[in-house]
Amino acid sequence: MEFKDKRVIVTGATKGLGKAMALAFAREGAWVAINYSSDDKSALETESEIKNIAPESLLLKADVSSRTDVEKMISGVLEQWEYVDILVNNAGIIRDKLLMFLNEKDWDRVIDVNLKGTYLCSKSIIKTMIGRKSGRIINITSPSALTGRTCQTNYSASKGGIISFTKSLSREMARFGITVNAVCPGIISTPMTEDLDEKTKKEFLNMIPMGRFGDPEDITGAVLFLASEKSQYITGHVLVVDGGLG
Repeated sequence: MEFKDKRVIVTGATKGLGKAMALAFAREGAWVAINYSSDDKSALETESEIKNIAPESLLLKADVSSRTDVEKMISGVLEQWEYVDILVNNAGIIRDKLLMFLNEKDWDRVIDVNLKGTYLCSKSIIKTMIGRKSGRIINITSPSALTGRTCQTNYSASKGGIISFTKSLSREMARFGITVNAVCPGIISTPMTEDLDEKTKKEFLNMIPMGRFGDPEDITGAVLFLASEKSQYITGHVLVVDGGLG
């Protein structure tokens, strides 16, 4: 198993892609810390699945936009595990509206969770990674960061910021043997896409050259690659996995 006894934190890990990534690491022998913010039911269900396959697991309730919550979460993990090998910054939200109707609260909340959360989690973990001269940070971004999207000025700004953050932090961390990369998923088959009406699904499918939505495994494969030794000379990169959506 490629990640046997590696210590991994995945934020926003109890649903959708986050859950898929946490399970993928667990199947490869990693110790998995599962972060979530509010849905206790989904969190407990995910924890039960992870416990069945991971050598070690932790369930971590924390709002990644809160410095206090993040520092408490990371210190708790380090107290039990001593160090962390891999951080996947996946937690994110959307509050889609045309800019003329987008209130400041929804702007701030999306920026705080998506971009500030990535900053806080990364900042809290890099000291221990620097001390070990080893680590992987993988940030989840979006095609909206690359092309923009109607009704997503806040979301596009947050995800675009993550790309710039990734490239800048990769330069700071390279000399310590720490890589920092991003994965940009396209439209993936998750419970969220299943809830779309048939007309919207068809419109999205027509935009994708490969003619299908991505599977969660398409994304977990990319994340595991960037977390592995196979990618040790890759840093500051944005790996787009979108079936050609572009």
